[in-house]
Amino acid sequence: MDQLKRALEQLNINYNDDMILKFEKYMDSILEWNDKVNLTAITDRKEFVKKHFIDSLACCELEQMKKFKKIIDVGTGAGFPGIPLAIIYPDKEFFLLDSLNKRIKIINEIKTSLDIDNVNLYHGRAEEFAHKKEFREKFDLCVSRAVANLSVLSEYCLPFVKVGGYFAAYKTGNAKEEIDNSLKAIDILGGIIEKKKIMNIDCFDLDHQIIIIKKIKNTISKYPRKAGIPGKEPLK
Repeated sequence: MDQLKRALEQLNINYNDDMILKFEKYMDSILEWNDKVNLTAITDRKEFVKKHFIDSLACCELEQMKKFKKIIDVGTGAGFPGIPLAIIYPDKEFFLLDSLNKRIKIINEIKTSLDIDNVNLYHGRAEEFAHKKEFREKFDLCVSRAVANLSVLSEYCLPFVKVGGYFAAYKTGNAKEEIDNSLKAIDILGGIIEKKKIMNIDCFDLDHQIIIIKKIKNTISKYPRKAGIPGKEPLK
């Protein structure tokens, strides 16, 4: 786990041996479950650390990540970026949402066994959960590594964020056209792109950036639209 420690030091993140052990055990558990359920295509341990752990933790450089307390990870998949962030920030509360119940059950079993007790797991679609009173515009920060066009992803995520909060979307370094094409959708949903943060972790070859979107007004109640519509008919 030396490469993880180097990245944490470069990101100026305080850590201890217990955290490193939890990272290692989480990786072991995901890879063990991966033989039965498809959780990740990355099975090489060094690549796993780089592309799942270090990549997830890159948003720790953000001031928003440091100060906010209530964070939702939409489309968490095998628990990324939510679980790595929860390990590093035991004082923050994380809510992980995914549409596949099998994944949620596995993550719940693993996080319980590792005593990661600041994580709440939910099975469901963002299009439905974002209309629930207890979830709508209740979060300081939404993070997502989900693979979706930024216009679509913003419709899934911005309704969860309170006014004054932020949505941090992980994107590849060459997503300029996608970002430009999402500006109107983000505006409709109540957001504005505040800045684009290039992941600055030397020696780890991560071609990613984080798009930081500030929520400046309430999202109109009809958004997100019904399940399946945002992906088929992105806002323009």
